[in-house]
Amino acid sequence: MAPYTVLVAVSLSRRLFRQSHFGHRHRRCLHSAVEYPLSHPIYTIWASNTSLGKTLVSAGLSMSFLSSSSAPFSKRRFVYLKPIQTGFPDDSDSSFVYRKFCQFYVSKSLPFSVFASNSVLKASMPAANEVLGNGLLAEGGEFGCGLKNLHWYEERKLQGSESNGVEQFPVSEAVCKTLYAWKEAVSPHLAAEREEAMISDSEVLDLLRRCLDNDTVGNSGSTEEVQVMSVIETAGGVASPGPSGSLQCDLYRPFRLPGILVGDGRLGGISGTISAYESLKLRGYDIAAVVFEDHGLMNEVPLLSYFRNRVPVLVLPSIPKDMSDDLISWFDKSQTVFTSLKEIMLSNFLERTERLHEMPQKSCDAFWWPFTQHKLVPEEKVTVIDSRCGENFSVLKSSDMISQQFDACASWWTQGPDANLQIELARDMGYTAARYGHVMFPENVYEPALKLAELLLEGVGKGWASRVYFSDNGSTAVEIALKMAFRKFLSDHEMLSDHLNSDGNGKCIDLKVLALRGSYHGDTLGAMEAQAPSSYTGFLQQPWYSGRGLFLDPPTVALYEGSWEVSLPQKMQSVISGHGSLSFSSRDEIFKKSRDASGLASLYTSSILQELELLSDCNALSHIGALIVEPVVQGAGGMQMIDPLYQRTLVTECKRRKIPVIFDEVFTGFWRLGRETAAEMLYCEPDIACFAKLMTGGIIPLAATLASEATFEAFTGDSKLKALLHGHSYSAHAMGCAAAVKSIQWFKDCNTNMNLIPESRLLQDLWEAELVARISFLPAVHRVVSLGTLCAIEIQAEGSDAGYASTYASSLLQTLRGDGIYMRPLGNVIYLMCGPCTSRDTCRRLLDKVYARIHEFGLQKENHAACAARVY
Repeated sequence: MAPYTVLVAVSLSRRLFRQSHFGHRHRRCLHSAVEYPLSHPIYTIWASNTSLGKTLVSAGLSMSFLSSSSAPFSKRRFVYLKPIQTGFPDDSDSSFVYRKFCQFYVSKSLPFSVFASNSVLKASMPAANEVLGNGLLAEGGEFGCGLKNLHWYEERKLQGSESNGVEQFPVSEAVCKTLYAWKEAVSPHLAAEREEAMISDSEVLDLLRRCLDNDTVGNSGSTEEVQVMSVIETAGGVASPGPSGSLQCDLYRPFRLPGILVGDGRLGGISGTISAYESLKLRGYDIAAVVFEDHGLMNEVPLLSYFRNRVPVLVLPSIPKDMSDDLISWFDKSQTVFTSLKEIMLSNFLERTERLHEMPQKSCDAFWWPFTQHKLVPEEKVTVIDSRCGENFSVLKSSDMISQQFDACASWWTQGPDANLQIELARDMGYTAARYGHVMFPENVYEPALKLAELLLEGVGKGWASRVYFSDNGSTAVEIALKMAFRKFLSDHEMLSDHLNSDGNGKCIDLKVLALRGSYHGDTLGAMEAQAPSSYTGFLQQPWYSGRGLFLDPPTVALYEGSWEVSLPQKMQSVISGHGSLSFSSRDEIFKKSRDASGLASLYTSSILQELELLSDCNALSHIGALIVEPVVQGAGGMQMIDPLYQRTLVTECKRRKIPVIFDEVFTGFWRLGRETAAEMLYCEPDIACFAKLMTGGIIPLAATLASEATFEAFTGDSKLKALLHGHSYSAHAMGCAAAVKSIQWFKDCNTNMNLIPESRLLQDLWEAELVARISFLPAVHRVVSLGTLCAIEIQAEGSDAGYASTYASSLLQTLRGDGIYMRPLGNVIYLMCGPCTSRDTCRRLLDKVYARIHEFGLQKENHAACAARVY
């Protein structure tokens, strides 16, 4: 191998080109999502501990892959990437793989030529000076840290035995790279701190992504088909810290690449290997094989037993202890094992890619998707989700890439966890499943259920609720709430008797609900009866629907061209004169309780009383047995923000008449609107409230209906028949309760939720007000609602282009999905929804892209309209 002086010269001759190339890509992709090509196998090499032979396995794979027959491919390329290296340059795993491959190639006298290279892209100042000499890199710091653009480089052209000494284009390539290097041979987080060369997880992932992208094409310049295999070797063990302190099994999760686990064949290695495997599986990694060195302890016997029907286990020959041994004979003896490992990796890759590519067609044949007209979803529009990490999906793109998309619809409003909470939830749920499995709930108690009940009563139910009733989803939570409310109404109005279902004349009591038009409370039959006629309740959907309620037209609030305005229903518009302004300079003014003394409050009161009296005049036997509202924002009804003054007035009037009040907070609860509960924004309390979705962090179904003590007392008595005869097999299931406990605690802790304003019980504004206002001024936009984790935008549309059945915004959404933002519309209403922990920077980037795309969308519609007018 050439001495350092020659190699440095090669490095300096290429530095300007390489530095310019990577620098440009870095600026362009500074905030790009994690993605990688699916055109060839890429594997992560893990180990259950340090010094177990990850680099030996990587080197052996390079030899096996590049020395095998290249047919039907004329070229092969093996890419070895070492993202994190400490102890550099004395320890350099990429240099080891490079040297050993070159030595192996020469010893085998292979017939084809190979171009081999090794490079180090970035290094701390101490590490860089060790290579290039003290003072050579005194300047040129990057991003204000101690990491330098090193781009140290070495290469060899290995001539094949059949070339007859004639210069020929290399048939294959061995590309070895170290991405980040530190001098001190300690844990990466210590080396980075001591050498003042810190690096964030996102920067590591971004450079890794760019390397995977670049090395797929390679440097040969040839257009011939190339078979590629890439491996990424981690540092230390599965749970060893990275440079930022994150565990490496967490650091690389956004890629979620399949892995090879290098196990431990030493004394005690069985436990360490199994623990490492389970740590990776808990984080969602696929492990293709376990390989370890034979230490003569027969560790393969129990490991084969444990991994049977899970993954193959391969055993390497014992490594020579003589430090002067060049290991080439060992590599030669090990080729059978490395060839088997290579074939396993190639086979798993083909199985995975074939499955991903066939999923759209198979899903169209097998699934009946909810809320979906299948004739409008061709196979090419099906999104294949490979995994998720925090707020991002990893999806299969048509360009044969796995790429991240931000889950901007929060997976039907359930999602809120960042990547860290997702891991915590998986860990807690695994523990709970192992400890409890599922146990029935009636007359029993276990810690997850009790802890959750206590958190709910001290949190969203504080000050009014005394009881928690568990169920499995929001719709059933609403049905339970209706049963509770009706019983409380009958009890409060002394309508209970020996015949609980009739009045004194023997006639059935007709109980109705009071609700708002545009509300949505679920898809089960009883919940649908509690909402006004809509697309969800029409004859085609629910022929039994009768609408057992009095449905009021509420005033709504939204941002119109930079101004927050109240829009009154038609009945109120004729009498608005003299009742005060309908425009507000800021959103916060809308929520001020001082509005209770306004003329608008008087208008709301008279309108509500008029509607209630009208019902009484029409049917003396009909009673309003419950009020049910979605506080502040109606979700499925089009993300309509209801004037909080109106809802507060409505609650006040119902409580005065002893009509039980239900808050449906399945959507609005747990910080979705910027507070733990939307009831806080109305300055009033319900008798019953329903929670689900974000309560468990969206990881598992669970719902809770909270009730006041007076509501509970209406069901107490000597007869079981007076009890609430309702239940679910999975009521208060332990895994759901454990997930909810973790999520609730995480969201309301300033140490884990950086968006929480200390001591205020408020989230900071996540959507930049100035940018939201700019969006409201776009000609293509009708209105905007921005509150908490929600930013909803109604696209200007008329006739059939408006409403829930509209496909008017479909082209806009497809464009945004291509931009890495996964959105799902409510007709011509599109919305962004993040989690309580999402950073404001992320929200800003999302809004920037949405602003640009809506602007383009509006111009396209204007051009189409202009062309149509000219043709006409």
